[in-house]
This record gives sequence, C-alpha cells and structure tokens, in this order.
Amino acid sequence: MTKVHPNAAAAAAAAAQAAAPARGFSLSYGKEEVLTVWKKSLLLNCNGFTVFDCKGNLVFRVDNYLAGNKGEVVLMDAAGKPLLTVRRKRLSLSDNWQVFDGEAAANPRFTARKNANLLNNKGLAQVSNGAAAGGGSGSGSSSPSSAPSSPSSSWSPRSGGRNVAYEIEGSYAQRRCTVYDATRRVVAEIRQKEAVGSDVFRLVVQPGMDTAVAMALVILLDQMFGSSRRFSS
Repeated sequence: MTKVHPNAAAAAAAAAQAAAPARGFSLSYGKEEVLTVWKKSLLLNCNGFTVFDCKGNLVFRVDNYLAGNKGEVVLMDAAGKPLLTVRRKRLSLSDNWQVFDGEAAANPRFTARKNANLLNNKGLAQVSNGAAAGGGSGSGSSSPSSAPSSPSSSWSPRSGGRNVAYEIEGSYAQRRCTVYDATRRVVAEIRQKEAVGSDVFRLVVQPGMDTAVAMALVILLDQMFGSSRRFSS
C-alpha cells in the first residue's frame, strides 16, 4: 500500500494515546495550507477521516463507531477535542445538514443543503450561516459576523434566491471540488492526490479560511455524495 504520509505511524500512536497537543480552529494567513485527507479512521471498528498537515502532523480526526449515533459526525483535533459536529437535519424534505460548534445541540453555526437545481449541474451544495438554509427549524443564530470563518451571507441567483455563505461546485466522486465564499472568491479546493486512490486526497485552504470549517465541508460532501451515506442515513 502506498504510504499516505511519512508521519502516519507517529500520528496513529498519538491518536491512540491522545497525547497530541490540542489544536482548535486555525486560520491560514499569507499562504495556502495544503492538508492530506485520508478517508480512514486510525481506530478499529470506526469509519472516518485522518487529516495531516504538510509536515505529516496529525491535525484533525473523525472516528465514527459503526454502532454509534447515525446521522452525526464529530470533527476533532489531534487530541480528540470536538471542534465541530455535523448533524443531518431530521424531518426535512431535502438533504439538509447542520454544523454546530463543539458538540452543541442548538444554535447551528452553518446549515447546508444539497443542490437540487437541475440547471446548475456543477453545483453540489449551498452553505448558509446559522439556520438560514432550506427553511429549517434550527434554533438560535449564527456565529458573530466578525468571525473570519463565518462570512456574511449574500444573495446568489445560483442558489435560487437563498442567502448563502459558501457554494461548492465540482465532483466529489472525482475529488475535484471548489468552495466559493459569498463574493465568489475561492476559499478551498479538494484535489486528487497522485497514485494513492480516491481515499486519499488534498484539501487546499486559502488564507483567511478556517481549516476546521473547510474540513467540515468535506464531511458534508462525503455525507451527501460519498460512501458514508450507507451508515449515516
């Protein structure tokens, strides 16, 4: 098997012992940050993701126990601290998801809706601040507008008139996706990684974008379009 990253063995040991230093939200200033995303949990009997930085250090983990809560995915830092929780919106007529800070159950930070516009074949999903997307019933408000990782929403004709914070286009199956903010600036991209298959790919995060939020968008796409649907629906 092709080695995902030279520090993968060290990362596995750190995960098992929860000895890695805590890491919260990280904003990239001045240059893009390239993460290696491995669609595999480092723990047995789990589905999930393992994410390394450009130096091979473990930065994010997703460990979903097969018998755990379906429709909920927790993004953690290297030490296992919950950063963001992605939950499927229940009693929804369409494919809607909400993203919460930590393990909170109220006041979603983002709401995402799978694209249902047949005229926009490139569109994969729209992401709104708070509970704005999809006319949902989520309570509370979004994160403060001053937070750089929670951009102000703007009206977009591509989203059918809804206010959106991010729009995601491309093909998740081919690991070729682009994330645009409300001003149509590219803030993150999913790119193929050569010679390692579709389970390992790159997440390129532009300056000013929260890397944890970017990874949460990857989780959303995987829930909407990936093989994870088989255990999260």
